[in-house]
Amino acid sequence: MKKEYFTITGMNHYYGSDFMKKGMTVKLIKEPDNEYDKEAIRVEMKGLGKIGYVANSTGTVLGESMSAGRIYDRIGKKEKGKVCLVLSRGVICELKKD
Repeated sequence: MKKEYFTITGMNHYYGSDFMKKGMTVKLIKEPDNEYDKEAIRVEMKGLGKIGYVANSTGTVLGESMSAGRIYDRIGKKEKGKVCLVLSRGVICELKKD
């Protein structure tokens, strides 16, 4: 199966990304009632709660990672991701579907 990647964005509104390390696990949770984006996918970490969102615009999606809109209908209500790369503009994670 081909690996799929996504970008976490908006982390500066929560805890920043300085604590993020390669190999950490994040939880993806769909937010269909989000008033700003009907394809919003919240990103959480155990012990912290919300740390950001899956990027969903050309200005926030990094490299060849997938936007929230591209993965929204292909995942369940909750999925997991694994941190691959921490950058100043976002964190790139591999999608880990159950």
